[in-house]
Amino acid sequence: MKEVHEIDQLAEFLEREHDLRDCVVQGLDLGEVKVDWESVQLAGAVFLGCRYPSLIFQERLREAGALIFPRLPRLPYNPYRPGLYTRDELMEGWSEEEDISVDKRIYDHFVENGRHRPHILEALAQRLHDHAIDDGLLDLLEGRIDKDGEKKVVAIMGGHGTPRTDPYFEKVVRIARSLTRKGYFIASGGGPGIMEASNLGAWLANAPDNLLESALELLAVAPKYSDPGFNEAAVRVIEMHPDGASSLAIPTWFYGHEPSNQFSTHVAKYFSNGLREDGLLAIARYGVIYAPGSAGTTQEIFMDAAQNHYGTFEFVSPMAFLGIARYQEETGLFETLKCLAEGKAYGEMLTLSDDADAIVSFIESHAPQKYSTPTNVT
Repeated sequence: MKEVHEIDQLAEFLEREHDLRDCVVQGLDLGEVKVDWESVQLAGAVFLGCRYPSLIFQERLREAGALIFPRLPRLPYNPYRPGLYTRDELMEGWSEEEDISVDKRIYDHFVENGRHRPHILEALAQRLHDHAIDDGLLDLLEGRIDKDGEKKVVAIMGGHGTPRTDPYFEKVVRIARSLTRKGYFIASGGGPGIMEASNLGAWLANAPDNLLESALELLAVAPKYSDPGFNEAAVRVIEMHPDGASSLAIPTWFYGHEPSNQFSTHVAKYFSNGLREDGLLAIARYGVIYAPGSAGTTQEIFMDAAQNHYGTFEFVSPMAFLGIARYQEETGLFETLKCLAEGKAYGEMLTLSDDADAIVSFIESHAPQKYSTPTNVT
């Protein structure tokens, strides 16, 4: 396979020393770069959404063997963005009085341009954007962003409507904090409820233990995301502990302007909910924890089970269920899954408990296993 070099930082671009053969240059402003372009080797180079000194300059690149993907006009987002979002980037423009944030402007554009059936150019721009998010996510998970090696990802799923005062909200905060302290990397769906609890727990992993209770007290003044002061309460927690530990949020604009929670350091926000859900489960090689949730969480459970059942991503990973009442007494989902997994490797990777420490211990003691193809596949 031919090696392709990705370049999304100006410093890396300048280090190439006049050789851009088989390089992909993503989202850079080349207008002011001091380079002797006549001596640059460009055969097989690809430029994604870069800025250039002039149209004549672009023609010279093409003549030298480069392929140019042009910038697309009148978009509130960059389809070729070179990395993931941050909380501050998405919240720029937000205030207590009015939400004109980047996040909200992108969502409004999404709705106005055909949320379910966008026109052909908008659909292309969205796919390019989500491809760029995929690429940025890979950079993060392989250790090129935090510079800390490959991430041991554990995802936590559950209801977006779970209030901050719910006992399971606190349990998830404690689970996420403990796992982060043990070297795991927490990923959530990026919204409120259980998703917020997941990222909050990771955020507080490098804080003194007593700050957890203080954070929950601050958040309790606005328990649900529809309550006045919901974002303001999160901001107060961040002000109390401004340098939290790293975690990942993977939200979507598809479900509407449900606020992305404030406690993740990396935000992989997608237009396509299908890519987002399948990808979130796929990266969680070290396990998925399911707190109580509704139809969306149930869908994720069986998507995850299918990945384990067929070894879709070459590994079998633990599935831990937090909530005996929800997953055994009310729905029978855990027993259904046990029956489905009978005779399969992931049958040993299932647990059900109401105890936060037991869930953490299960994740620790059940490392992902390489999938082996059974002799009789049904």
